[in-house]
Amino acid sequence: MPASINASLMLDIVLLVMLLVVAGAIVRTRSLLAAIILFSIYSLISAVWLVVMDAPDVAFTEAVVGAGISTIVLLGAILLTRGETEKPDWRKLIAPALICASVGGLLIYAAMGLPELGDPASPANAHVGRAYLQRTASDIGVPNMVTAVLASYRGLDTLGETAVIFAAGIGVALMLGFGPRSSLAPPPAQLGDHHVTLRVAAKMLIPLIALFALYVQFHGDLGAGGGFQAGVIMSVAIILHALVFGLRETMAAIPPRVARSIASLGVLIYAGVGIVCMINGGAFLDYDYLFPPEIEAQIPGWILGDDAHAPHWGQHAGILGIEIGVLLTVTATMVTVFYGFAGRTVDDARREARR
Repeated sequence: MPASINASLMLDIVLLVMLLVVAGAIVRTRSLLAAIILFSIYSLISAVWLVVMDAPDVAFTEAVVGAGISTIVLLGAILLTRGETEKPDWRKLIAPALICASVGGLLIYAAMGLPELGDPASPANAHVGRAYLQRTASDIGVPNMVTAVLASYRGLDTLGETAVIFAAGIGVALMLGFGPRSSLAPPPAQLGDHHVTLRVAAKMLIPLIALFALYVQFHGDLGAGGGFQAGVIMSVAIILHALVFGLRETMAAIPPRVARSIASLGVLIYAGVGIVCMINGGAFLDYDYLFPPEIEAQIPGWILGDDAHAPHWGQHAGILGIEIGVLLTVTATMVTVFYGFAGRTVDDARREARR
């Protein structure tokens, strides 16, 4: 046992040192491309640390968002600016450094008052957290407790988060505009069909990425995953198609207007599940009322469980329905944001800045 404890402690120290080294490299580098790659590495190390801390769902989200979609969007954004930043005047850094040091000191001081990790007497474990642990199996009937909390017990909060993602994507689209961009012009004919190996590899990877996204979507109530992670992975497949085959081809398959409509459809599906529950006599997003009693009584219990235990058909169907809504909103929003950045050129940015 002491050897395993020491090994775990050493792993935590190594990961923390790696995070500090990468953070220092990000601060020192002047190359924007190098900074983006280092940010991606930082997210991957953070995801590994979260796995060590027994938080696989959070680690999954950090990996697909921090190291995946964020890296791709930032790579598209640096096309609108120079590849390196100017060396700043050190006198202009004094005030920001003092502010960061003050806020960091306050955070460290506040962290000293936090309960120890895994303390059963902490507020998070002593009150509502304990109730979730004791009641999830009988109330929701899904093995993944994180899914039960986010999608059922606190489904209204997740609806708000989905609406925020949708609003953020629409806000970015409004700022960048919806009009045609010069970067969408067809490439010169003399360039030919190059990068054949990359195209063949992409044709093999894109279906596998999309299939894995569907696995994450429908496996969310059994293990790590869910609609948010699946949506980000699905958007990565679409963005990879744009990077390899060209933005024009991807926009022909999924026009920007269709992407924005799908994003709003996801929010409507999520809210629609709650409205159906209200129509059947329950509260908003109370999945136990998703099916009328006479219909739920006709569903055999052996499909999702067994005859001796309640299969919780309403909970399973409700969670699946709202997760599909999250999948659509996240996928379409990420694609919309990418369209906004990747469809612009430096000339477009300068032209709009002069308006």
